[in-house]
Amino acid sequence: MSDPLLGDILREKPQEADGIDSVVVVDNVPQVGPERLEKLKNVIHKIFSKFGKITTEFYPEADGMTKGYIFLEYAAPTQALEAVKNADGYKLDKQHTFRVNLFTDFDKYMNISDEWETPEKQPFKDFGNMRHWIEDPDCRDQYSVIYEAGERTAIFSNDAKEPITVEERARWTETYVRWSPKGTYLATFHQRGIALWGGEKFKQIQRFSHQGVSLIDFSPCERYVVTFSPLMDTKEDPQAIIIWDILTGQKKRGFHCESSAHWPIFKWSHDGKFFARMTPDTLSIYETPSMGLLDKKSLKITGIKDFSWSPGDNIIAFWVPEDKDIPARVTLMQMPSRQEIRVRNLFNVVDCKLHWQRNGDYLCVKVDRTPKGTQGVVTNFEIFRMREKQVPVDVVEMKESIIAFAWEPNGSKFAVLHGESPRINASFYHVKNNGKIELIKMFDKQQANSIFWSPQGQFMVLAGLRSMNGALAFVDTSDCTMMNIAEHYMASDVEWDPTGRYVVTSVSWWSHKVDNAYWLWTFQGRLLQKNNKDRFCQLLWRPRPPTLLSADQIKMIKKDLKKYSKIFEQKDRLSQSKASKELVDKRRAMMEEYRRYRETALQIYQEQKSIRLELRGGVDTDELDSNVDDWEEETIEFFINEEIIPLGDL
Repeated sequence: MSDPLLGDILREKPQEADGIDSVVVVDNVPQVGPERLEKLKNVIHKIFSKFGKITTEFYPEADGMTKGYIFLEYAAPTQALEAVKNADGYKLDKQHTFRVNLFTDFDKYMNISDEWETPEKQPFKDFGNMRHWIEDPDCRDQYSVIYEAGERTAIFSNDAKEPITVEERARWTETYVRWSPKGTYLATFHQRGIALWGGEKFKQIQRFSHQGVSLIDFSPCERYVVTFSPLMDTKEDPQAIIIWDILTGQKKRGFHCESSAHWPIFKWSHDGKFFARMTPDTLSIYETPSMGLLDKKSLKITGIKDFSWSPGDNIIAFWVPEDKDIPARVTLMQMPSRQEIRVRNLFNVVDCKLHWQRNGDYLCVKVDRTPKGTQGVVTNFEIFRMREKQVPVDVVEMKESIIAFAWEPNGSKFAVLHGESPRINASFYHVKNNGKIELIKMFDKQQANSIFWSPQGQFMVLAGLRSMNGALAFVDTSDCTMMNIAEHYMASDVEWDPTGRYVVTSVSWWSHKVDNAYWLWTFQGRLLQKNNKDRFCQLLWRPRPPTLLSADQIKMIKKDLKKYSKIFEQKDRLSQSKASKELVDKRRAMMEEYRRYRETALQIYQEQKSIRLELRGGVDTDELDSNVDDWEEETIEFFINEEIIPLGDL
């Protein structure tokens, strides 16, 4: 009698699980006794308090040891969810990797039906071919252009005649844009965060909410993106720097940051497995995907000034200045073993700069020294041969001030600009296999303050940017000849395309308010285009992913290049002709239409032959010389004119 009356009230009766959606269960926790329990609690609290305020901690015990799993209660369910997302899979040490679940999930999994239910189909987001631009039949590269003082952003396909618009949008970004290292994504900046775009139509692929974001950096593998905002940091919740997973959009970890003056704060290993950060007397190396410290501890390096990863191996180079009687030193350290593979002691050091060759074959340490008993600074280039046993070091000394240094990307040459204006010299060196470094050539009295190598090596541009009025020298370093000397007045930037076929010089509105434009040149220094854009700001070439061809396949293509050259020459002639592609296509279509019509007409003509013969009494008139035997010859004479001239008049 009472049950029907109490139905509404009983339906609202509290369930056992109510109030536990803020609780998480952490499995694979170390099993410890009472003497180590307090230390374990501190470690756990430090890791999990990043996701919110922990109100209760419970460590089940048996026989005086913890059981290997714990319960943590947060102040809010959202914080518990954040802990599950970010701490599940966290590697505490080699034996313990956390598995984190919501307590409510246990109830859900306990009540799973024994009968199979077909999973609900999740909608598939098709972003199209993410590498479609590489399949361009004419091998055209793309580049982004920001103009109208940032109001408009466009993507163009590069063509020798004129750029081809791929996409153009107003207010696509609020500041600038960045391509990811392999060219898959275009990143745009907004007050609320970062957006990534890609695919054939540049659809939005992912969003990362980070208020006031001003700087970003990608991991080389394109799996992670790092964002920086000066607005977000608090002591309890580090959010100045956030590392995100690009595929899932999840926040992997946040970090504090005092200053972004030396961006990027985190430097990535070549494969994206590790990233490192330098703080006073400390080098911290983190590993992915856990985002935890490698071996749970940082490297204590007193006085560390700078560090850099090898672009080809998991090797870190760092340098430490002199300290009393201890000389300055450059150290090469293998990761993750932390084994020192080479230490180089240096004396009377003022400063060091680390320059890796793009493949990691060589490391150049530019050392500024003040030798005892002399005045002024002498520069030594300490060249580490990374691929040789025990990493031998060669030294090149220069007594003039150094303006710029750059390695040939794929080779063993390097270029140096040295001296004082107007007597600036450009020197080219070759690191030979016999343990010597040879000076190949020196050009004197150069108007240059920057070196820009082609991505494929051999060719380069020596540029005098900004204050040097945009002087340009195009050099072939195979025989060290000047291919051309030119000028782009007030040029502020030089950008090579990924193939090394073209180079762009530009005057950015961000650095100079007039003559804003970008010019396209061939690698030999022949000017192809002058593109004037209203308040042009930035041009960035879209990077290409590494080639899928093996070294042997590339060698074979180079060997058979003459076989392909006729096809390329034919294409070049076609592109250089005045007729546009549309007109050529139209002519081809008309010719094809005429050919089809002619074939049809000939077929009808043949089918009607019997009718023609019948109409003409069996006489075949299709050919001009048919029925010659029936012809009759007739001669006709015409009297045209007669004129009589008397001889006496001559």
